[in-house]
Amino acid sequence: MAPVPKMMKAIQIEETGGTEVLQYKDVPVPTPKDTELLVVNEFLGVNYIDTYFRTGLYPSPKPMILGREASGTVAALGSQVPKSLGFTNGDRVVYMGTSAYAEYTACPAEKVMKIPEGISSPDACAAFLQGLTALTLVEETHRVQSGDWVLVLAATGGVGGWLCQILRAKGAKTIGTVGSEEKVNIAKEQGADVVVIDRPGQGDVLKTVKECTDGQGVAAVFDGVGKDTFERSLECVARKGTVASFGNASGAVEPFLISKLSAKNAKVARSTLFNYLFTREEFEHYSAKLFRMMIDEQFSVRIHHTYPLKDVARAHTDIESRKTMGKLLLKP
Repeated sequence: MAPVPKMMKAIQIEETGGTEVLQYKDVPVPTPKDTELLVVNEFLGVNYIDTYFRTGLYPSPKPMILGREASGTVAALGSQVPKSLGFTNGDRVVYMGTSAYAEYTACPAEKVMKIPEGISSPDACAAFLQGLTALTLVEETHRVQSGDWVLVLAATGGVGGWLCQILRAKGAKTIGTVGSEEKVNIAKEQGADVVVIDRPGQGDVLKTVKECTDGQGVAAVFDGVGKDTFERSLECVARKGTVASFGNASGAVEPFLISKLSAKNAKVARSTLFNYLFTREEFEHYSAKLFRMMIDEQFSVRIHHTYPLKDVARAHTDIESRKTMGKLLLKP
C-alpha cells in the first residue's frame, strides 16, 4: 500500500448556508486515535443528513468536514484497536462515522465492518447507511408483520427503495409514493404493490390508503419527508398504528398536540439509526443481516450517480431536488 501523505483533499464548511459554503480544499490527513482506523476512502455516501448539517438544521462545530459513511481500505490502525475485531492493513471496509467527505478518514473501529466477498466497494457504500436505516425502521421502530399494509413515502429514494425491498421480503403489502410518472415502475420493481404519484392533481394518497385497507388505514407510515406530509401521515395510519418519522426532506415537523394521537391510539416515533446501532453487538447484527440480504437474497443496490468529490455541490443540489432515484456517491 502507498505511504500515507500529509495532506489530502476534503469538503469542509466553515459556516452554514447553501451549496456555496462547500469548500473543496487541502487539509491535513488525520492521525487515528488509539481505538480508530485510518481508512483511505474509495466511495463516499451522500445522505440527506449531510444537507441538514450544511444548512444548520442540525447544529455542529465549525469548521466541519461533512459525510457520514464511506467504503475503502484500512491504511493504519490505532495502537489499541481490539484484536478481536480482526482488522489489518489492506482490509476492504465500510463504515459509519463523521468527516467522510475526504480522501482519508479516521473513524472508530467499533463502527467499521469488513466488506464480505461478493459485495463491491460502491455497493457496500451505497447500501450501508440507508439499508441499515430501512432495516432498523421495520425491525425496531415498528415491527412489520406479514400481511400488514404499510405506506412508504418517497419510495424510490435511498431509504424508500430499501424499505420496499425489505417489506416485500417480509410479506407486507406496500403503498409507495413517488413524485413523477417515470418513478412508478421503479417503485414497483423495488417491491411496492401500489404506487401513487404524490403531486397535486395526479394522485390522492389518503384516498388510495383507504381503498386498499377497507378504510382502516395502514399499520405503519414510514415518513422521511417531514413537515409537508406529517399531518397526512397521521390521517393515513390505522388504529394502534405507527407513524415513523425519520427525515426532514421538506423541513422539520412542527410541534403538535400529543392529544391528537388519542383518536386512534396511534404512536409517533422519531428514530435515528445511530441509537439502534449503539453497541458493537447491534452494529454487527444488523450489518450482517444487510449483507446477507445483498448476497443471499440478491437485493438490488440502485446507484443514481457517482460524482467527483469536487462536484459535491451538484450532488447536494440533486439530492435536495427530490428527483433522484437511489444512492448518490462521491469519488475522491
